[in-house]
Amino acid sequence: MASFPELADRVVLITGAASGIGAATAAAFLEQGARVISADLAFEPVEPKAAGKRLWRVRLDVTDEAAVAAAVGAIALEVGPVDAVVHAAGISTMDFAVDATYADWQKTIDVNATGSFLVARAVAQQLVETGRPGRIILLASQAGKNGYRAMTSYVASKHAVMGLTKTMAVELAPKSVLVNAICPGIIETAMKHRERVEGAELRGLTAADIEAEDSSQVPLGRTGTPEDVAGVALFLASDLASYMTGQGINVTGGMTMH
Repeated sequence: MASFPELADRVVLITGAASGIGAATAAAFLEQGARVISADLAFEPVEPKAAGKRLWRVRLDVTDEAAVAAAVGAIALEVGPVDAVVHAAGISTMDFAVDATYADWQKTIDVNATGSFLVARAVAQQLVETGRPGRIILLASQAGKNGYRAMTSYVASKHAVMGLTKTMAVELAPKSVLVNAICPGIIETAMKHRERVEGAELRGLTAADIEAEDSSQVPLGRTGTPEDVAGVALFLASDLASYMTGQGINVTGGMTMH
């Protein structure tokens, strides 16, 4: 992986860091020498510091407004003000629009859209208050640009993340706070594997059918890995991306090209 020496000692908050893209992103920033706060609802309330005091793990529910604000404040006191956040926490539900339940809709919107807003707002408030430049990187999806069958709530939530990204980018540009989104395509995570099983049931197919369909749609001929996405997060947090804001960067192997 490329080296980004400017990321050394920067304080980076990563949500959804217990698995998948979030875990790979936390590992990537640690490799660059950043001070990483890994946050996830799956973590224990208190976990010991590790990796030479460069890694902190905190339990965080991104849908809890008070908890998010408290976590960002505590990070500033215990580690230092946040320089960058990579908000990777997210869930998916499988449903056709005509069959979607309100409960699934609300749960998906709460985690993916509202969670993005609460985390991004808390970090932005700290950056503006301290007058420091910073990076806000949200995980959207190619589903934030396209429509996909049987993913009603997820697609809607990721379109909301893109709208949030663009609006915050405009508002925070005068403060030198850059806001961008990453739009992954088909990434091999536990969530994707579950989606194949549930999607297959809805469509009368097998998970193997869905996997073959997935690969056939990618011009590069393979689905992605969490590390493919983590590398783009490093780039967006680095000095190389200093003239980029309001963007939705596709990491799709060519499946989405806009």
